[in-house]
Amino acid sequence: MKKLLIILLVSVFTLVSADAVVAQCSICSKTAQQMGEKPAKGLNAGIIYLMATPYAVIGFIGYRLWKQNQKPKSEE
Repeated sequence: MKKLLIILLVSVFTLVSADAVVAQCSICSKTAQQMGEKPAKGLNAGIIYLMATPYAVIGFIGYRLWKQNQKPKSEE
């Protein structure tokens, strides 16, 4: 239970601090500089969203597989 709480806290902290992360390649950052501040923030948020989605899907699949392969406590 303690391990799950630590993983949950790290995940929440990562999601909260994701807004401050600059997730742009050199081409995207050059384009964002030309667009101005508000569109650049939107571009950055879109990049982070596109980056986080596959991790969430793979995490969900991994969790389901882990849950499915655990033995019930009555069999131990």
